[in-house]
Amino acid sequence: MPNIALELGKVSTNIGVQSAYGEQQDVDGVRLIPVAATWSGFGGGSDPSGGEGGGGGGMTMPVGAYVRRGDTITFEPNLVSLLAVAIPFVWVAGHALSRIIRALKK
Repeated sequence: MPNIALELGKVSTNIGVQSAYGEQQDVDGVRLIPVAATWSGFGGGSDPSGGEGGGGGGMTMPVGAYVRRGDTITFEPNLVSLLAVAIPFVWVAGHALSRIIRALKK
């Protein structure tokens, strides 16, 4: 019987920037190196009757790319992803700050 944890570990090695966007590319003398935030989660188990099961998933979000032109390297962010991360962060930070202020007023 295969070990489910080992099988899930093998699958998780394929989740990442390279699987989503591929290797770095050279286009017209400009080197593009994709950057992404990746995360994954897996679970597995068995029951006393011998049944086994598992599952999991992963997600990759493009963050931007490092762009190399000659001797200079710059990071160019993906604005859509930046907004997708920034808007919830600002909401949570504002909500937490309002609760802190309310607690300090008491």
